[in-house]
Formats: sequence, C-alpha cells, structure tokens
Amino acid sequence: MPWSGFFHKWELADAFVILDTVQFHKNEWQNRNRIKTKQGEQWITVPVTYRFPQLIHEVGIAPNNWAKKQIASIEQAYAKSPYLDEYWQPIKSILQQKHDKLVDLNVALIRTLGHMLGCTSPLYLASDLPVDIAEPTERLIQITQHLQGDVYLSGAEGRNYLQPSAFTGANIKLLFQQCTPPSYPQMHGDFIPYLSVLDVLLNIGEDAKALIANMGDMQP
Repeated sequence: MPWSGFFHKWELADAFVILDTVQFHKNEWQNRNRIKTKQGEQWITVPVTYRFPQLIHEVGIAPNNWAKKQIASIEQAYAKSPYLDEYWQPIKSILQQKHDKLVDLNVALIRTLGHMLGCTSPLYLASDLPVDIAEPTERLIQITQHLQGDVYLSGAEGRNYLQPSAFTGANIKLLFQQCTPPSYPQMHGDFIPYLSVLDVLLNIGEDAKALIANMGDMQP
C-alpha cells in the first residue's frame, strides 16, 4: 500500500507503468509500508520467498498466516477512524485472498486504492510489455515508445541515474515529479509523514483526492 506520492504520480500520468522487471530489494518498499498506531509508526510487511537476483514480478509470498496478523494491526490502529467503514472492507478482502506472487497482491491493492482516489489513467505492468532490456534509461525509453508516449515522467530520484541526452535523442521529453508530503488531520498524536496512503484515506476520506492531487507538479 504505497504512500500518497505514488498516487500523485499516477494522477499526473496519461499511462502509468509499474516497473516490476527490476531487481527486488527485500525489506524496502516493495513488500512493506508504515501505518500509525498509538505507539507511533508500525511496519506492515508481507513476508516473501526471495532468492537473489529475482525480479519483482518473480517474487513469491511466503505461505504463512501473515495476513491475519497485519489485518488485526490495521484494525486496532484505526478502530476509531472516521472513515474505516467506508474504505477498509475492500482492502481487507484483498489481503484475505490467496496470492502466490507479491506483484499480484500489490497490483490488486494499488488498483483498488487508485479507484478510491480517482486515478483513471490506464495501469500497466512492465512485465506484460514487449520490452526486455536491463539498462535503466533505455528500458524506460522503450516502454514510453511502446505506449506511443512523447513524455516520460520520472520520480525525483531519477535525476541520480537517468541520462537526459538519451531521452532527447529519442524525441521524448523527460520530466520529474516534484511533490511534498501532504499534512492532514491524523490520529494518535504528532503528525508523521510518508505513511501508507491508507492512513490518508482512513483519516480524511473523500478529501484525500484533492489533497493528493495538489501535492506538487512536474518539472524538467
């Protein structure tokens, strides 16, 4: 369940590609995120069966009863949330379903959360596209070309590794997402930024759409 900036980027895009053809990094953001409890932030983690150097779309979910524990943690943390009844049940249902692959669980959650937030641009998996190249810049250029795009929107961290001249040579404009973690009324004491977008939805409900839409913009 990604943070708000993930969905802000989706809202900016005409087509949104989940890059599941890159190497998985255990215990980063691909299989976990944070919620807020009375004791402060808490990790919600999906245990995985991972062998280096598996790609994200190859990683399986460990066959144990992890979902029951994580559901209980979320329900305890947000028991008094004003929007628990409105948004939680579809998310809970996905967590209760059996998923063999991490990407299948993540995409189901992302699609449902995106629908709640009004994200309407088509969503693609890189593993479903006919692009098979490891070099980061060229891979993104080929994905953009396959979808007949002329602009590629990168996260801000792309400035550290993408090659702008390669995009220029392919007649693709390279832009970077610029966004600031939004502040909103939050349960359990002092505000904590960068939590899962679930925290936003359960705290402010429908207002999450406008909050996330106004997090930032695109810049060269």
